[in-house]
Amino acid sequence: MKATIWHNPACGTSRKTLAILEDTPGVEVDVILYLKTPYARERLVQLFADAGMTPHEALRLMGTDAQERGLGGLDTDALLDAMAANPAYVNRPFVETDKGVRYCRPQDKVREIL
Repeated sequence: MKATIWHNPACGTSRKTLAILEDTPGVEVDVILYLKTPYARERLVQLFADAGMTPHEALRLMGTDAQERGLGGLDTDALLDAMAANPAYVNRPFVETDKGVRYCRPQDKVREIL
C-alpha cells in the first residue's frame, strides 16, 4: 500500500504519524515536506473534501499569524488562496492512502486508512 504524508519534521505529531507509517509492514511512504513543496490550491480542496473537513477546520492558528491576520473570518475561497500562498496556515499532518485521507490528530487516526 502506498501512503502519502504531508509532513513537517518540526512537528511532533507529524513525526509520530510518519513513524507509524514507516513501522507498518507493506506500507510504502511518500513524504511531502509541504513547507518546501507547497500545496496546489486544487490539491487542498481535494484533501479537505476527502478528509471530510472544511478549510476553516484545517486552519493552523498556533505558531502562525493567521489569527492576527483574521484568516478565520475569511470566506472559503479567500482562505484557500491564503493557504496555498502560505502552507504554514494548513494544520498537519494529512495522510492519503487508497483507503482515504485523514487529518492525523491524534496520530493514531492514520490507522483508519491503513
